[in-house]
Amino acid sequence: MTDDPKTPARSLGRKTIRPSLKPRELMTPTPDLKGAWKAKVITLFPTAFPGVLGESLTGKALQEGLWQLETIELRAFGKGRHRNVDDTPAGGGAGMVLRADVLGEAIEHAMAGTTPNWPLIYLSPRGRRMDQALMQRLARADGVTLLCGRFEGVDERVLEHYRIEEVSLGDFVMTGGEIAAQALIDATVRLIPGVLGNAASAQEESFSSGLLEHPQYTRPAEWQGRPIPEVLLSGHHGRIEQWRREQAERITRERRPDLWEAYQARKSDR
Repeated sequence: MTDDPKTPARSLGRKTIRPSLKPRELMTPTPDLKGAWKAKVITLFPTAFPGVLGESLTGKALQEGLWQLETIELRAFGKGRHRNVDDTPAGGGAGMVLRADVLGEAIEHAMAGTTPNWPLIYLSPRGRRMDQALMQRLARADGVTLLCGRFEGVDERVLEHYRIEEVSLGDFVMTGGEIAAQALIDATVRLIPGVLGNAASAQEESFSSGLLEHPQYTRPAEWQGRPIPEVLLSGHHGRIEQWRREQAERITRERRPDLWEAYQARKSDR
């Protein structure tokens, strides 16, 4: 059962048993995992989740209750006999637009009981591009609600009314926001303490210092006539660290001039 019988919601992750005057809480599909970071996803395709999020480290962390995932089916808030969620664009044009009244009800349902530290994000090609700074901010929040668009997008009044933050996976257009939502969740969840297991992994990877990551090597020591750089086998940690820093700077300078410029500006400020 759910608080609203017309609103199916799927919750994935570990159920936490805790003393309560409301035993029904343990029977709902959206149990309270106290203290766990939670992603709520408003989507027309709830069965697309958890998808790849249910695999590897994020999947293990989901089962262990380090984070929680809840999908909210937009169709449940549709209007009329056929649960319509969209209509033709005002002023004419191709495609369909998700209706304001439908989205409004879904958002109100999703945001009920959330804290002030709970961003509401719409996955949109016109939004700010995702970056590591965004993921770090979201990982420090109590959770996030993601709105997955479809068709030609959503009624602008919804974005204005709820002051929704628009975020983009990149400068291209996709058929919907579900894949972008999974990318955002994955990049955020891995920053939650305990998910990676080794905290240093998140500190040393690409973008953490404003640079792309240095090259990585492992066994065998030589492959196809290509040996591992000698410095990495020297055991001299100072030289290794210096080499990795120089390589990270070189790669960033060559491949991402925009990141290199920002990195140089931060160094100048310091």
